Amino acid sequence: MINYIWFFMIAIGVLVGIINGRMEEVSKAIIDSAQTAVAISIGLVGVMALWLGIMKIADKSGLTDIIAKLLKPTIIRLFPDVPKDHPAISAMIMNISANMLGLGNAATPFGIKAMEYLQELNKKDSASNAMGRFLVINTASIQLIPAVMIGIRASLGAKNPADFVIVSVLSTSTALVAGLILNKYLEKMPIFKE
Repeated sequence: MINYIWFFMIAIGVLVGIINGRMEEVSKAIIDSAQTAVAISIGLVGVMALWLGIMKIADKSGLTDIIAKLLKPTIIRLFPDVPKDHPAISAMIMNISANMLGLGNAATPFGIKAMEYLQELNKKDSASNAMGRFLVINTASIQLIPAVMIGIRASLGAKNPADFVIVSVLSTSTALVAGLILNKYLEKMPIFKE
């Protein structure tokens, strides 16, 4: 579906460029954007390698275990419908930990595994309340170290690429709280009750 949306947007842009007689500008913008995308991607490879290495060190040193122990009581309270020792809890904790450290790419496999485990507990074909709650948490993704964004800003020449971190933590925290409140409200509606 998303491929159709992108194709539609690109086709409309090209069509408008043809109609307005500005196809040369459209072609130049496409090439310039492709060059910028490659430059940003190459810059991000170094940053991602650095942070993935730090995450590996954190994992080997036990820091991720400490984060997991700190998060476990909260996760168990947020997911009372998931058994305490179920593998879904561990997968969710690892996903949230990786997201908090700004490693969205490393978090993705844990998020997928958590959803698979939650589906095993689900008694229906549609998403369970626990799945919806996890999706809210995963989407809000509080990031203490937004490594990718810092890398993008650094590759684009920002003087202080990390100057937005406090605002990022505040905004993602606000999104998380608002999402969880709305999720809890929707769970109580008859259409969403399990």
